[in-house]
Amino acid sequence: MAIDILSWILIVIGGVFSIISAVGILRLPDIYTRMHAAGMGDTLALGALCVGMMLQAGWTIVTIKLALILLFMFFASPTTTHALARAAIAGGVEPILDEDRREDRRLGDRSNRRENSDNKESENRRNKRGIDRRHNPGESS
Repeated sequence: MAIDILSWILIVIGGVFSIISAVGILRLPDIYTRMHAAGMGDTLALGALCVGMMLQAGWTIVTIKLALILLFMFFASPTTTHALARAAIAGGVEPILDEDRREDRRLGDRSNRRENSDNKESENRRNKRGIDRRHNPGESS
């Protein structure tokens, strides 16, 4: 009786976290916060649901299968979220922020390096042609 109550509490908690995660995916503003909602919420929901179903199933082969699913998802979900975040960073997707609180710009390192090298190359080409960026020909010195 107590195991049934505990299992249904866990199943309801898993369902609630699953719904919260789905709402977070729909309502949050950018890909990074959406990935956080999906990764954290779904992993917690799956954990509660699987443990609740394990308690319902008792010591059977179903419990072993649920444990293996849970183990696989605990490794796959963070790995997938990390891969998506890296792909977004590589694609140049910037997070939506009110202010940037990072001291170092690690998220934009690759794109900043690429932009800086492009800027240096174009500046070198201009300097070879005798064009100085600091002097605007329309202004008098």
